[in-house]
Amino acid sequence: MSDKPKSRGLGRGLSALMADVNPTPTTAETGDSMRRPDMMVPIEKVQPNPDQPRRTFTKEQLDELAASIKEKGIIQPLIVREKPGEKGMYEIVAGERRWRAAQMAMQHTVPVVVRDFDDTEVLEVAIIENIQRADLNPVEEAAGYKQLMEKFGHTQEKLSEVLGKSRSYIANLVRLLQLPEEVQEFLREGKLSAGHARALITSDDPVTLAKKVIHSGLSVRETERLAKQPAGEIFNEAAKPTKKAPKSLEKDADTRALEGDLSAAIGMQVSIDHDPGKESGMVMITYKDFDQLDELCRKLSVTS
Repeated sequence: MSDKPKSRGLGRGLSALMADVNPTPTTAETGDSMRRPDMMVPIEKVQPNPDQPRRTFTKEQLDELAASIKEKGIIQPLIVREKPGEKGMYEIVAGERRWRAAQMAMQHTVPVVVRDFDDTEVLEVAIIENIQRADLNPVEEAAGYKQLMEKFGHTQEKLSEVLGKSRSYIANLVRLLQLPEEVQEFLREGKLSAGHARALITSDDPVTLAKKVIHSGLSVRETERLAKQPAGEIFNEAAKPTKKAPKSLEKDADTRALEGDLSAAIGMQVSIDHDPGKESGMVMITYKDFDQLDELCRKLSVTS
């Protein structure tokens, strides 16, 4: 018997799951978006989902939510499923933040909506809820998309179609997981933006460059420029006398912006050299290994 994940109609299935995550229309009596719970469950009978894509719950957010729960209770029920193999226990599909805050607020029971979800649907709903409500950091969001693709066999194209994200957005996020763990931690902590991190992917020494970006408060464009420097010259850049390029060879802002957009789109360093006074020029793409070269060839061979 094959244990390969079954293929589902992701579009129709995921659209249905999104209806469970999105709040129902606002009630006239309370002004709050509410869903009627199936039951109240003792809080100790509810456990978090081990595949939950969100790994970071800030104390400030939990404190604020706990204070609200003490005053108003849990307005939006948790979505749960019966925990496989443990009768009477429930696993959170969506609402772990509310569950954690409820414990802080000394609540003994929580309102739940029980759904018969399989493992694929559990992960899909968890990702949808986090993206739509709690704003995953880039690393967490990327990890969620990667799980959907690698663990459950979904493609970037199908996720793009169903979740309303562009394929390039999903591809660029997932590529951030190629960065060293130290750089990913800077992303989780908000010390680097996703734009900075994308520029670091093509660097010979992303950790060293990331530290310089944070220390010097560099812009994304400045980071892209430094990423082209040899690793040993990154920290010497500021100390070296700059050689101003001849006016005719300086790149204008539009050209630099186009280089950045193309680099982000294909995931490799792109340089545009335009012949002064002419309409011709050269586009140079730098790849760092054969895998990137294969990917470039695949993209250039795609026909519409």
